[in-house]
Amino acid sequence: NGHELVMMPQPDMKEMLRLIEKEKITIFAGVPKLYQEINKLNADGKYDLSSLTTCIAGGAALDVTVKEQFEKLAGCTLVEGYGLSETSPLVSANPLVGKNLAGSIGLAVPGTEIRLRDLKNPDKFVKQGEKGEICIRGPQVMKGYLNNPTATSGVLDKNGWFATGDVGVMDKDGYVKIVDRIKDMILTNNGLNVYPGKVEKALLQHPNISEVIVLGVDNDSN
Repeated sequence: NGHELVMMPQPDMKEMLRLIEKEKITIFAGVPKLYQEINKLNADGKYDLSSLTTCIAGGAALDVTVKEQFEKLAGCTLVEGYGLSETSPLVSANPLVGKNLAGSIGLAVPGTEIRLRDLKNPDKFVKQGEKGEICIRGPQVMKGYLNNPTATSGVLDKNGWFATGDVGVMDKDGYVKIVDRIKDMILTNNGLNVYPGKVEKALLQHPNISEVIVLGVDNDSN
């Protein structure tokens, strides 16, 4: 679209906010951590972010509280998108104009299909509203890992569906929510499956917790 780009040689949060104000930046994209830091640094409204019209988050799950705080500070909508290196990278996003569903990764971008595969039966796709592994098919999906057919066959099937390893749920309108990641699942000594994302989400509801990560630790005791 012929937009002017304002480049930053070194990442500096205060300088970034100063540039948004000075250059009247309209489009801004970043990881959720970046928006979280903006909320902290500009809680008093020191920097004028009113020029922003389009803000996009990706690279990690966007906490709803962070989204709401930023939108209040900047006065514009923050939309969340989703993608992977293997998908070049965009798969889905909340529309810039239309329904912006907080906590979701939005709708599949044009030309892209999203289906959820049964977690116990990889040959079966689940119905809308049911939990399954997010699988992608589209022109941006890689052909395979370089010189690694074994790894390729583990994520790409004969019909071109790429298995992401992320667990999601799709609603009747096609909006997808990520609920966890298969590879991050913790198996406890008593056989209980623990999904870190659920625990992290619960902990983040505490007012004194701003960041959290949950992981499993090997326990050699019997």
